[in-house]
Formats: sequence, structure tokens, C-alpha cells
Amino acid sequence: MQAAPASLDRCYLRPVSTAPDARAYPDRPYLAVSAAIVRDGRVLIARRARGPALGVWTLPGGVVEAGETLSEALVREVLEETSMTIEPVTLAGHREVVTRDDGGRVSRHFVILCFAARWIAGEPKLNEELSEAHWLRPSELSGLNTTDGLAGIVAQAFERMEAAG
Repeated sequence: MQAAPASLDRCYLRPVSTAPDARAYPDRPYLAVSAAIVRDGRVLIARRARGPALGVWTLPGGVVEAGETLSEALVREVLEETSMTIEPVTLAGHREVVTRDDGGRVSRHFVILCFAARWIAGEPKLNEELSEAHWLRPSELSGLNTTDGLAGIVAQAFERMEAAG
């Protein structure tokens, strides 16, 4: 019996990253986007499946990559996280997230631009970053463990969507 060529005899494994979180202890703030996706009088909110916001209800979104416009980043992030297609309409507000460690050093710093967006197609199919998602009326947000200012951003998104027609 002839031995398999060396190239076919190899086992290919995906390496596990042991590198620290690249966004921890930043030299500068990270720019991120989020979407208040409006559909039939409801907004999509999602629960984070990973730290540092593990279990917190928030809007889908993420970090803007080099070379992306804000709209491109928003559409990409929503598609990656939920498999849904959206149309960004207008800026609804912003949030700043700055956390410090016990020694007072900045451990995370994000500037998040929150957009009102129109649902175009698809139903939420969540990736590994989100554990669940629901379409809720703005009045149903109270009592949930949400990111700071979420209800205000959602209210602004609805106002801006109404003004945009």
C-alpha cells in the first residue's frame, strides 16, 4: 500500500487565538455604529451574548472598519449580526462608552453613532454576538436591562423616521 502524499497526510486545525482583546486598553476611542431598525411601529432590540455587555439589551451594530462609510458599516454590521437588510435613514443620536479598570486606566472607549434605519428584508437570524432579539414598541423597553440611553435613542429614531416620511 502506498503512503498518502505528505500534503494529504496533514491535519488542518483552526488556531485558537490566545491574544488579548484588541479593543481593551485602547490608545484612542473606537468609532462604532448602531441601528434602531423600525418596522411596523416596533424597533428591533437584541441581547448581547458576549462581554462586556453580556446579557444587556441593545441595538445591533459594531465597529466601523477602515475605508467604510458610516452607512456601509451599519448595513454590514446589521447583516452580520441579524441577517437582515436595512436602509439607514438618519442619525438619531450618539453615545459614549468609557470604562475604567480598578486602577483608573481606560479599559474600553467607544463613540457610538446611533442611526434610525428602515427594515427592508429578512427576519432576525442571530450570530454568535447576540443571544436573542425581539421587535418591541418603544413603550415596552422600560424595565429591561438596556444600554444607557437606549430608550432616548429609540424615541429620537422614531421622531426622525416620522420626519423623514
